[in-house]
Amino acid sequence: MYYDIIIIGAGTAGLTASIYARRAGKSVLLIEQENFGGQIVYSPLVENYPGIASVSGNAFADSLLTQAEALGAVTELAAVTGVSKAPDGTFTVQTEYGDFTAGALIAATGASHRKLGLEREEELTGSGVSYCALCDGAFFKGRDVAVAGGGDTACQDAVFLAGLCRKVYIVHRRDQFRAEQRNVDMLKALPNVELVLNARVTELKGAGELTGVNVTDTLTGAVRALDVAALFVAVGQIPATALFSGMLELDGRGYIVAGEDTCTGVPGVFAAGDVRTKSVRQLTTAAADGAVAATAACRYLRENGR
Repeated sequence: MYYDIIIIGAGTAGLTASIYARRAGKSVLLIEQENFGGQIVYSPLVENYPGIASVSGNAFADSLLTQAEALGAVTELAAVTGVSKAPDGTFTVQTEYGDFTAGALIAATGASHRKLGLEREEELTGSGVSYCALCDGAFFKGRDVAVAGGGDTACQDAVFLAGLCRKVYIVHRRDQFRAEQRNVDMLKALPNVELVLNARVTELKGAGELTGVNVTDTLTGAVRALDVAALFVAVGQIPATALFSGMLELDGRGYIVAGEDTCTGVPGVFAAGDVRTKSVRQLTTAAADGAVAATAACRYLRENGR
């Protein structure tokens, strides 16, 4: 079946793109493999989206999905197994349930947070374990928290949290940070930040919500208990781009190379949300990407007589 635009991925970026594309009068197929709404559905509370003082992540995602479907976007829960571009410029998207074709394609497959792999990590996510300091830091104002990681994101998270929290431990498995020196210098200058180096988080404590973590020295094996209300995990993200390998240009970390215009190196393919190269990955930037990608896709169709 043919659609003007196929959107792969139904997180905030993909759903927003479908809304904008439908309002422009284009037929839209939105394909999602796991759950409509993306990672935000696992967030118990969202308080940093302009115009919405407070909402659960699940309610936020459900509202977007309802709006998209009410406008006429077709949704399909299926795994995409292949994407190709035909000589006539159309795109074929293969899924486990059949193939679909489109005049333009929006990649909004997102990225997943790399986890520590600890027992009960999933259980305590949203109850003290977080993967976004910018999103959840304010909930722990005036309390003690820990950050796991040694790159730029971990250091930036620790600096941000130091402005809110009483004390911030930053736990890194090596004795040197991988972050830019400027970020490390900023971190070391803060009086309420303690560096816990040559160590890794090995246990999460607390029933129902996090009350502390155990860290193990990588050199001696000694275990230290940190009484913290939250653990912010900043050990990287894994972009969902395997589907586009060989078709689209990916950067060294696996993200789709695309600028603020969301245009990729393949005409007719646009990348929106966490899956593309960008410095800030938030709900607001995902929504912005979705709007830009849909607008660009509509312009592409118009310019190519589709």
